[in-house]
Amino acid sequence: MDVLTEALLAGAERAEIEKAELPDTYLAAHLRAEEAGMFDGISDKDVRKSLHVGQVPMPELAPDEVVVAVMASSINYNTVWSATFSPVSTFNFLERFGREGGYAERHDLPYHVLGSDASGVIVRVGAGVRRWRAGDHVVVSCVQVDDQEPATHADGMLGSGQRIWGYETNFGGLAHYTVVRASQLLSKPAHLTWEESAGVMLTAATSYRMLVSDNGARIKQGDIVLIWGATGGLGAFAVQLVKNAGGIPVGVVSSERKAGILRSLGCDVVINRTEIGLGGDDALTPERTIETGKRLGRAIRAAVGEDPHVVFDFIGQATFGISVFVVRRGGVVVTCGSSTGYQHEFDNRYLWMNLKRIVGSHAANLQEQWECNRLVQLGRLSPVLSDVYPLAEVAEAARLVQQNKHTGKVGVLCLAPEEGLGVTDAEKRAALGVERLNPLRATGTDAASARAKSQERAA
Repeated sequence: MDVLTEALLAGAERAEIEKAELPDTYLAAHLRAEEAGMFDGISDKDVRKSLHVGQVPMPELAPDEVVVAVMASSINYNTVWSATFSPVSTFNFLERFGREGGYAERHDLPYHVLGSDASGVIVRVGAGVRRWRAGDHVVVSCVQVDDQEPATHADGMLGSGQRIWGYETNFGGLAHYTVVRASQLLSKPAHLTWEESAGVMLTAATSYRMLVSDNGARIKQGDIVLIWGATGGLGAFAVQLVKNAGGIPVGVVSSERKAGILRSLGCDVVINRTEIGLGGDDALTPERTIETGKRLGRAIRAAVGEDPHVVFDFIGQATFGISVFVVRRGGVVVTCGSSTGYQHEFDNRYLWMNLKRIVGSHAANLQEQWECNRLVQLGRLSPVLSDVYPLAEVAEAARLVQQNKHTGKVGVLCLAPEEGLGVTDAEKRAALGVERLNPLRATGTDAASARAKSQERAA
Protein backbone atom coordinates (compact mmCIF):
# COMPACT_ATOMS: atom_id res chain seq x y z
CA MET A 1 0.00 0.00 0.00
CA ASP A 2 1.40 3.41 -0.99
CA VAL A 3 1.84 6.26 1.51
CA LEU A 4 -1.03 8.30 0.10
CA THR A 5 -3.47 5.40 0.32
CA GLU A 6 -2.42 4.73 3.91
CA ALA A 7 -3.01 8.38 4.78
CA LEU A 8 -6.45 8.43 3.12
CA LEU A 9 -7.64 5.26 4.82
CA ALA A 10 -6.41 6.63 8.15
CA GLY A 11 -8.59 9.72 7.70
CA ALA A 12 -5.84 12.22 6.85
CA GLU A 13 -6.62 15.94 6.88
CA ARG A 14 -6.34 18.11 3.76
CA ALA A 15 -2.78 19.32 4.50
CA GLU A 16 -1.49 15.77 4.96
CA ILE A 17 -3.13 14.64 1.70
CA GLU A 18 -1.50 17.51 -0.17
CA LYS A 19 1.95 16.62 1.19
CA ALA A 20 1.81 12.88 0.52
CA GLU A 21 3.45 11.84 -2.75
CA LEU A 22 1.40 10.36 -5.55
CA PRO A 23 2.38 6.77 -6.35
CA ASP A 24 4.19 6.18 -9.63
CA THR A 25 1.79 3.34 -10.50
CA TYR A 26 -1.66 2.25 -9.36
CA LEU A 27 -3.99 -0.75 -9.61
CA ALA A 28 -6.54 -0.55 -12.41
CA ALA A 29 -8.97 -2.66 -14.44
CA HIS A 30 -7.81 -2.37 -18.02
CA LEU A 31 -7.82 -3.83 -21.53
CA ARG A 32 -4.78 -4.55 -23.69
CA ALA A 33 -4.61 -3.31 -27.27
CA GLU A 34 -2.83 -6.48 -28.38
CA GLU A 35 -5.98 -8.48 -27.51
CA ALA A 36 -8.46 -6.34 -29.46
CA GLY A 37 -9.13 -9.16 -31.95
CA MET A 38 -9.43 -11.96 -29.41
CA PHE A 39 -13.18 -12.41 -29.88
CA ASP A 40 -13.24 -12.41 -33.67
CA GLY A 41 -15.54 -15.20 -34.81
CA ILE A 42 -16.57 -16.07 -31.24
CA SER A 43 -20.24 -15.81 -30.24
CA ASP A 44 -19.79 -15.66 -26.46
CA LYS A 45 -17.42 -12.75 -25.91
CA ASP A 46 -16.73 -13.51 -22.25
CA VAL A 47 -15.45 -10.29 -20.66
CA ARG A 48 -13.63 -12.29 -17.98
CA LYS A 49 -11.06 -13.18 -20.65
CA SER A 50 -10.29 -9.59 -21.68
CA LEU A 51 -10.51 -7.64 -18.40
CA HIS A 52 -7.22 -7.45 -16.50
CA VAL A 53 -6.42 -5.98 -13.09
CA GLY A 54 -2.86 -4.80 -12.65
CA GLN A 55 -0.51 -1.88 -12.18
CA VAL A 56 -0.47 1.00 -14.68
CA PRO A 57 1.57 4.24 -14.65
CA MET A 58 0.17 7.40 -13.03
CA PRO A 59 -0.55 9.89 -15.86
CA GLU A 60 0.62 13.48 -15.95
CA LEU A 61 -1.91 16.01 -14.67
CA ALA A 62 -3.27 18.75 -16.99
CA PRO A 63 -3.99 22.23 -15.56
CA ASP A 64 -7.78 21.74 -15.60
CA GLU A 65 -7.70 18.24 -14.09
CA VAL A 66 -7.67 16.58 -10.69
CA VAL A 67 -6.48 13.23 -9.38
CA VAL A 68 -9.17 11.40 -7.43
CA ALA A 69 -8.42 8.50 -5.11
CA VAL A 70 -11.27 6.19 -6.10
CA MET A 71 -12.98 4.60 -3.13
CA ALA A 72 -15.64 2.85 -5.22
CA SER A 73 -16.88 2.57 -8.78
CA SER A 74 -19.54 0.57 -10.62
CA ILE A 75 -20.19 -1.45 -13.75
CA ASN A 76 -22.00 0.19 -16.64
CA TYR A 77 -22.90 -1.41 -19.92
CA ASN A 78 -20.14 0.54 -21.64
CA THR A 79 -17.72 -1.58 -19.59
CA VAL A 80 -19.18 -4.61 -21.36
CA TRP A 81 -18.95 -2.94 -24.77
CA SER A 82 -15.34 -2.01 -24.06
CA ALA A 83 -14.35 -5.47 -22.87
CA THR A 84 -15.92 -7.19 -25.89
CA PHE A 85 -14.22 -4.73 -28.28
CA SER A 86 -17.59 -4.21 -29.92
CA PRO A 87 -19.30 -2.62 -31.71
CA VAL A 88 -15.84 -1.07 -32.15
CA SER A 89 -12.62 -1.31 -30.19
CA THR A 90 -12.29 1.56 -27.71
CA PHE A 91 -8.63 1.78 -28.72
CA ASN A 92 -9.96 3.47 -31.86
CA PHE A 93 -11.42 6.21 -29.62
CA LEU A 94 -8.14 6.61 -27.77
CA GLU A 95 -6.10 6.84 -30.97
CA ARG A 96 -8.46 9.47 -32.42
CA PHE A 97 -8.40 11.48 -29.19
CA GLY A 98 -4.61 11.31 -29.03
CA ARG A 99 -4.32 12.85 -32.49
CA GLU A 100 -5.60 16.13 -31.05
CA GLY A 101 -2.17 16.58 -29.46
CA GLY A 102 -1.19 18.19 -26.20
CA TYR A 103 -2.50 16.47 -23.10
CA ALA A 104 -4.83 14.37 -25.28
CA GLU A 105 -1.79 12.37 -26.44
CA ARG A 106 -1.60 10.75 -22.97
CA HIS A 107 -4.77 8.78 -23.71
CA ASP A 108 -3.43 6.88 -26.71
CA LEU A 109 -1.80 3.97 -24.89
CA PRO A 110 -1.52 0.19 -25.40
CA TYR A 111 -3.84 -0.25 -22.41
CA HIS A 112 -7.23 1.26 -21.59
CA VAL A 113 -8.31 1.85 -17.97
CA LEU A 114 -12.09 1.46 -17.90
CA GLY A 115 -14.91 2.79 -15.75
CA SER A 116 -17.36 5.69 -16.05
CA ASP A 117 -18.45 6.06 -12.42
CA ALA A 118 -16.49 6.90 -9.27
CA SER A 119 -16.75 8.29 -5.79
CA GLY A 120 -13.66 9.26 -3.86
CA VAL A 121 -11.34 11.90 -2.49
CA ILE A 122 -9.49 14.55 -4.47
CA VAL A 123 -5.75 14.21 -3.83
CA ARG A 124 -4.28 16.62 -6.39
CA VAL A 125 -5.58 19.60 -8.34
CA GLY A 126 -4.16 21.14 -11.50
CA ALA A 127 -2.92 24.73 -11.62
CA GLY A 128 -6.10 25.92 -13.35
CA VAL A 129 -8.59 24.34 -10.92
CA ARG A 130 -10.46 26.88 -8.79
CA ARG A 131 -13.51 25.31 -7.16
CA TRP A 132 -12.04 22.11 -5.73
CA ARG A 133 -9.29 21.24 -3.25
CA ALA A 134 -7.48 18.14 -2.06
CA GLY A 135 -9.54 16.35 0.57
CA ASP A 136 -12.93 17.10 -1.02
CA HIS A 137 -15.31 14.14 -1.26
CA VAL A 138 -16.71 13.91 -4.78
CA VAL A 139 -18.63 11.86 -7.29
CA VAL A 140 -17.53 11.95 -10.92
CA SER A 141 -19.69 12.69 -13.95
CA CYS A 142 -19.03 10.44 -16.93
CA VAL A 143 -19.04 13.37 -19.35
CA GLN A 144 -15.93 15.22 -20.49
CA VAL A 145 -16.49 18.37 -22.57
CA ASP A 146 -14.34 21.05 -24.18
CA ASP A 147 -15.30 24.26 -22.38
CA GLN A 148 -13.59 26.33 -25.10
CA GLU A 149 -16.06 25.04 -27.71
CA PRO A 150 -19.07 27.38 -28.21
CA ALA A 151 -21.68 24.60 -28.44
CA THR A 152 -20.71 23.39 -24.97
CA HIS A 153 -22.15 26.55 -23.43
CA ALA A 154 -25.60 25.83 -24.85
CA ASP A 155 -25.58 22.13 -23.98
CA GLY A 156 -22.40 20.25 -23.14
CA MET A 157 -23.74 17.14 -24.85
CA LEU A 158 -23.86 18.93 -28.23
CA GLY A 159 -20.16 19.80 -28.36
CA SER A 160 -18.03 17.81 -30.79
CA GLY A 161 -15.44 17.51 -28.01
CA GLN A 162 -17.86 15.69 -25.70
CA ARG A 163 -16.59 12.26 -24.67
CA ILE A 164 -17.56 9.61 -22.15
CA TRP A 165 -14.75 9.25 -19.61
CA GLY A 166 -13.47 5.71 -19.16
CA TYR A 167 -15.01 4.66 -22.47
CA GLU A 168 -13.92 7.20 -25.07
CA THR A 169 -11.05 8.38 -22.83
CA ASN A 170 -8.43 6.63 -20.77
CA PHE A 171 -7.82 6.67 -16.98
CA GLY A 172 -11.32 5.55 -15.99
CA GLY A 173 -12.83 4.93 -12.58
CA LEU A 174 -12.40 1.16 -12.12
CA ALA A 175 -9.06 1.77 -10.45
CA HIS A 176 -7.39 3.01 -7.28
CA TYR A 177 -6.85 6.44 -8.87
CA THR A 178 -8.33 8.35 -11.77
CA VAL A 179 -7.58 11.59 -13.59
CA VAL A 180 -10.63 13.67 -14.52
CA ARG A 181 -11.44 17.23 -15.52
CA ALA A 182 -12.61 19.57 -12.78
CA SER A 183 -15.80 20.10 -14.79
CA GLN A 184 -16.73 16.46 -14.13
CA LEU A 185 -16.92 16.84 -10.36
CA LEU A 186 -19.93 17.03 -8.06
CA SER A 187 -20.08 16.94 -4.28
CA LYS A 188 -20.65 13.45 -2.89
CA PRO A 189 -23.98 13.08 -1.06
CA ALA A 190 -22.84 13.04 2.57
CA HIS A 191 -25.37 10.46 3.77
CA LEU A 192 -24.31 7.79 1.28
CA THR A 193 -21.47 5.28 1.47
CA TRP A 194 -18.73 5.21 -1.14
CA GLU A 195 -20.27 2.26 -2.97
CA GLU A 196 -23.81 3.68 -2.90
CA SER A 197 -22.77 7.03 -4.32
CA ALA A 198 -20.48 5.44 -6.93
CA GLY A 199 -23.40 3.71 -8.63
CA VAL A 200 -25.62 6.74 -9.19
CA MET A 201 -24.38 9.43 -11.54
CA LEU A 202 -24.10 7.83 -14.98
CA THR A 203 -27.43 6.02 -14.98
CA ALA A 204 -29.45 8.41 -12.79
CA ALA A 205 -28.39 11.52 -14.71
CA THR A 206 -28.97 9.77 -18.05
CA SER A 207 -32.51 8.92 -16.92
CA TYR A 208 -32.98 12.48 -15.64
CA ARG A 209 -32.12 14.01 -19.02
CA MET A 210 -34.31 11.50 -20.84
CA LEU A 211 -37.38 12.09 -18.71
CA VAL A 212 -37.24 15.38 -16.80
CA SER A 213 -34.96 17.78 -18.66
CA ASP A 214 -36.02 20.23 -21.35
CA ASN A 215 -33.73 18.16 -23.58
CA GLY A 216 -35.84 15.04 -23.03
CA ALA A 217 -39.49 14.12 -22.59
CA ARG A 218 -40.28 16.82 -19.96
CA ILE A 219 -42.63 14.54 -18.02
CA LYS A 220 -45.32 16.10 -15.83
CA GLN A 221 -47.94 15.08 -13.28
CA GLY A 222 -50.19 12.29 -14.51
CA ASP A 223 -47.97 11.21 -17.41
CA ILE A 224 -47.99 7.47 -18.03
CA VAL A 225 -44.44 6.34 -18.76
CA LEU A 226 -43.61 2.90 -20.15
CA ILE A 227 -40.16 1.82 -18.92
CA TRP A 228 -38.40 -1.09 -20.58
CA GLY A 229 -35.82 -2.93 -18.43
CA ALA A 230 -37.28 -1.31 -15.33
CA THR A 231 -35.09 -3.10 -12.78
CA GLY A 232 -31.81 -2.21 -14.50
CA GLY A 233 -29.70 0.77 -13.49
CA LEU A 234 -31.38 3.15 -15.91
CA GLY A 235 -34.85 1.73 -15.42
CA ALA A 236 -34.84 1.68 -11.62
CA PHE A 237 -33.89 5.36 -11.55
CA ALA A 238 -36.53 6.08 -14.21
CA VAL A 239 -39.21 4.55 -11.98
CA GLN A 240 -38.19 6.84 -9.12
CA LEU A 241 -38.07 9.95 -11.32
CA VAL A 242 -41.53 9.28 -12.77
CA LYS A 243 -42.94 8.79 -9.26
CA ASN A 244 -41.24 11.99 -8.07
CA ALA A 245 -42.82 13.91 -10.97
CA GLY A 246 -46.31 12.66 -10.12
CA GLY A 247 -46.40 10.33 -13.11
CA ILE A 248 -47.45 6.71 -13.46
CA PRO A 249 -44.58 4.30 -14.20
CA VAL A 250 -45.35 1.13 -16.15
CA GLY A 251 -42.38 -1.21 -15.87
CA VAL A 252 -41.53 -4.11 -18.16
CA VAL A 253 -39.29 -6.88 -16.80
CA SER A 254 -38.07 -10.29 -17.92
CA SER A 255 -39.02 -12.52 -14.96
CA GLU A 256 -41.32 -12.87 -11.98
CA ARG A 257 -38.34 -12.36 -9.68
CA LYS A 258 -37.68 -8.98 -11.24
CA ALA A 259 -41.40 -8.20 -11.19
CA GLY A 260 -41.37 -8.62 -7.41
CA ILE A 261 -38.35 -6.33 -7.13
CA LEU A 262 -40.06 -3.72 -9.28
CA ARG A 263 -43.16 -3.76 -7.10
CA SER A 264 -40.96 -3.12 -4.08
CA LEU A 265 -39.70 0.04 -5.85
CA GLY A 266 -43.28 1.31 -5.92
CA CYS A 267 -43.85 0.89 -9.64
CA ASP A 268 -47.57 1.34 -10.31
CA VAL A 269 -47.91 -1.22 -13.11
CA VAL A 270 -45.63 -4.22 -13.65
CA ILE A 271 -45.67 -6.27 -16.86
CA ASN A 272 -43.68 -9.45 -17.42
CA ARG A 273 -42.64 -9.35 -21.07
CA THR A 274 -43.30 -13.09 -21.49
CA GLU A 275 -46.99 -12.36 -20.79
CA ILE A 276 -47.18 -10.19 -23.91
CA GLY A 277 -45.37 -12.71 -26.08
CA LEU A 278 -42.02 -10.96 -26.11
CA GLY A 279 -39.17 -13.34 -25.44
CA GLY A 280 -37.54 -16.48 -26.73
CA ASP A 281 -35.74 -16.79 -30.03
CA ASP A 282 -38.58 -16.02 -32.42
CA ALA A 283 -37.75 -13.26 -34.88
CA LEU A 284 -39.51 -9.96 -34.22
CA THR A 285 -41.13 -9.62 -37.65
CA PRO A 286 -43.22 -6.55 -38.54
CA GLU A 287 -46.36 -8.59 -38.00
CA ARG A 288 -45.20 -9.88 -34.62
CA THR A 289 -44.15 -6.36 -33.61
CA ILE A 290 -47.69 -5.06 -34.16
CA GLU A 291 -49.28 -8.07 -32.45
CA THR A 292 -47.02 -7.67 -29.42
CA GLY A 293 -47.66 -3.92 -29.38
CA LYS A 294 -51.40 -4.52 -29.35
CA ARG A 295 -51.11 -6.95 -26.42
CA LEU A 296 -48.92 -4.51 -24.52
CA GLY A 297 -51.30 -1.63 -25.25
CA ARG A 298 -54.26 -3.66 -23.98
CA ALA A 299 -52.38 -4.55 -20.79
CA ILE A 300 -51.49 -0.89 -20.12
CA ARG A 301 -55.04 0.33 -20.82
CA ALA A 302 -56.48 -2.39 -18.58
CA ALA A 303 -54.26 -1.16 -15.75
CA VAL A 304 -54.47 2.64 -16.14
CA GLY A 305 -57.13 3.30 -18.78
CA GLU A 306 -54.89 5.11 -21.30
CA ASP A 307 -51.94 4.66 -23.63
CA PRO A 308 -48.53 5.87 -22.44
CA HIS A 309 -47.46 9.48 -22.98
CA VAL A 310 -43.77 8.50 -22.98
CA VAL A 311 -41.78 5.34 -23.68
CA PHE A 312 -38.33 5.03 -22.07
CA ASP A 313 -36.31 2.73 -24.33
CA PHE A 314 -32.64 1.77 -24.07
CA ILE A 315 -33.18 -1.85 -25.18
CA GLY A 316 -33.18 -0.98 -28.87
CA GLN A 317 -33.68 -3.51 -31.62
CA ALA A 318 -35.88 -5.90 -29.62
CA THR A 319 -38.32 -3.24 -28.43
CA PHE A 320 -38.12 -0.08 -30.52
CA GLY A 321 -40.79 -0.96 -33.08
CA ILE A 322 -43.14 -1.82 -30.23
CA SER A 323 -42.31 1.45 -28.48
CA VAL A 324 -43.21 3.52 -31.55
CA PHE A 325 -46.45 1.58 -31.97
CA VAL A 326 -47.65 1.64 -28.37
CA VAL A 327 -46.98 5.28 -27.40
CA ARG A 328 -50.09 7.46 -27.69
CA ARG A 329 -50.89 9.97 -30.44
CA GLY A 330 -48.53 12.90 -29.96
CA GLY A 331 -46.42 10.90 -27.52
CA VAL A 332 -42.65 10.62 -27.20
CA VAL A 333 -40.25 7.69 -27.47
CA VAL A 334 -36.97 8.68 -25.82
CA THR A 335 -33.93 6.49 -26.38
CA CYS A 336 -30.38 6.46 -25.02
CA GLY A 337 -29.03 3.12 -26.17
CA SER A 338 -29.51 -0.20 -27.89
CA SER A 339 -28.37 -3.08 -25.72
CA THR A 340 -30.01 -5.65 -28.04
CA GLY A 341 -28.87 -4.12 -31.33
CA TYR A 342 -28.52 -0.78 -33.09
CA GLN A 343 -30.56 -1.39 -36.24
CA HIS A 344 -34.11 -0.40 -35.31
CA GLU A 345 -37.13 -1.20 -37.45
CA PHE A 346 -40.54 0.41 -36.99
CA ASP A 347 -43.62 1.10 -39.07
CA ASN A 348 -43.31 4.80 -39.90
CA ARG A 349 -47.06 5.16 -40.49
CA TYR A 350 -47.65 4.94 -36.75
CA LEU A 351 -45.08 7.68 -36.20
CA TRP A 352 -45.93 10.34 -38.77
CA MET A 353 -49.71 9.86 -38.99
CA ASN A 354 -50.07 10.00 -35.22
CA LEU A 355 -47.63 12.91 -34.75
CA LYS A 356 -45.36 10.94 -32.44
CA ARG A 357 -41.78 11.96 -31.73
CA ILE A 358 -38.48 10.14 -31.22
CA VAL A 359 -35.96 11.92 -28.99
CA GLY A 360 -32.34 10.79 -28.91
CA SER A 361 -30.63 11.33 -25.56
CA HIS A 362 -27.09 10.73 -24.37
CA ALA A 363 -25.76 11.02 -20.80
CA ALA A 364 -26.38 14.52 -19.33
CA ASN A 365 -24.79 17.95 -19.27
CA LEU A 366 -23.25 19.28 -16.06
CA GLN A 367 -26.32 21.29 -15.05
CA GLU A 368 -28.53 18.23 -15.47
CA GLN A 369 -25.99 16.16 -13.53
CA TRP A 370 -26.03 18.78 -10.75
CA GLU A 371 -29.85 18.83 -10.62
CA CYS A 372 -29.93 15.03 -10.44
CA ASN A 373 -27.25 14.95 -7.73
CA ARG A 374 -29.29 17.49 -5.74
CA LEU A 375 -32.22 15.05 -5.73
CA VAL A 376 -29.88 12.39 -4.33
CA GLN A 377 -28.59 14.81 -1.68
CA LEU A 378 -32.17 15.64 -0.67
CA GLY A 379 -33.00 11.95 -0.31
CA ARG A 380 -35.54 12.15 -3.16
CA LEU A 381 -33.59 9.68 -5.28
CA SER A 382 -32.15 6.49 -3.80
CA PRO A 383 -29.25 4.36 -5.06
CA VAL A 384 -30.19 1.13 -6.81
CA LEU A 385 -27.17 -0.91 -5.75
CA SER A 386 -27.76 -4.66 -5.74
CA ASP A 387 -24.32 -6.21 -5.20
CA VAL A 388 -20.74 -5.15 -4.55
CA TYR A 389 -17.51 -6.78 -5.75
CA PRO A 390 -13.87 -6.01 -4.92
CA LEU A 391 -11.74 -4.58 -7.72
CA ALA A 392 -9.88 -7.90 -7.96
CA GLU A 393 -13.16 -9.49 -9.13
CA VAL A 394 -14.25 -6.75 -11.51
CA ALA A 395 -14.37 -9.21 -14.41
CA GLU A 396 -16.95 -11.33 -12.57
CA ALA A 397 -18.99 -8.21 -11.89
CA ALA A 398 -18.89 -7.23 -15.56
CA ARG A 399 -19.86 -10.75 -16.61
CA LEU A 400 -22.92 -10.53 -14.37
CA VAL A 401 -24.02 -7.40 -16.25
CA GLN A 402 -23.08 -8.87 -19.62
CA GLN A 403 -25.43 -11.80 -19.01
CA ASN A 404 -28.21 -9.58 -17.60
CA LYS A 405 -28.19 -11.55 -14.35
CA HIS A 406 -28.09 -8.39 -12.23
CA THR A 407 -30.63 -5.89 -11.02
CA GLY A 408 -29.97 -2.19 -10.56
CA LYS A 409 -26.28 -1.36 -10.30
CA VAL A 410 -23.31 -3.58 -9.48
CA GLY A 411 -20.75 -1.73 -7.36
CA VAL A 412 -16.99 -2.22 -7.20
CA LEU A 413 -14.86 -1.40 -4.15
CA CYS A 414 -11.58 0.19 -5.20
CA LEU A 415 -9.55 1.78 -2.38
CA ALA A 416 -12.36 1.38 0.16
CA PRO A 417 -11.41 -1.76 2.13
CA GLU A 418 -15.01 -2.67 2.96
CA GLU A 419 -18.60 -1.61 2.46
CA GLY A 420 -20.31 0.99 4.63
CA LEU A 421 -17.58 3.64 4.68
CA GLY A 422 -17.68 7.26 3.53
CA VAL A 423 -20.78 8.50 5.38
CA THR A 424 -20.25 12.00 6.82
CA ASP A 425 -23.90 12.78 7.64
CA ALA A 426 -25.03 9.87 9.77
CA GLU A 427 -28.01 11.81 11.11
CA LYS A 428 -29.54 12.28 7.68
CA ARG A 429 -28.83 8.66 6.79
CA ALA A 430 -30.65 7.49 9.90
CA ALA A 431 -33.57 9.80 9.19
CA LEU A 432 -33.96 8.50 5.64
CA GLY A 433 -33.50 4.88 6.68
CA VAL A 434 -31.06 2.30 5.34
CA GLU A 435 -33.78 0.21 3.66
CA ARG A 436 -35.03 3.23 1.73
CA LEU A 437 -31.49 3.96 0.59
CA ASN A 438 -30.95 0.36 -0.53
CA PRO A 439 -34.26 -0.85 -1.98
CA LEU A 440 -32.64 -3.48 -4.20
CA ARG A 441 -30.50 -4.98 -1.44
CA ALA A 442 -33.49 -5.93 0.67
CA THR A 443 -35.70 -7.73 -1.83
CA GLY A 444 -36.01 -11.48 -1.45
CA THR A 445 -33.55 -14.34 -1.34
CA ASP A 446 -31.49 -13.19 -4.31
CA ALA A 447 -30.48 -10.02 -2.48
CA ALA A 448 -29.70 -12.03 0.64
CA SER A 449 -27.60 -14.40 -1.43
CA ALA A 450 -25.76 -11.46 -3.00
CA ARG A 451 -24.99 -10.05 0.44
CA ALA A 452 -23.75 -13.41 1.65
CA LYS A 453 -21.48 -13.76 -1.38
CA SER A 454 -20.18 -10.25 -0.85
CA GLN A 455 -19.39 -11.02 2.78
CA GLU A 456 -17.63 -14.25 1.78
CA ARG A 457 -15.47 -12.34 -0.70
CA ALA A 458 -14.59 -9.73 1.91
CA ALA A 459 -13.59 -12.46 4.37
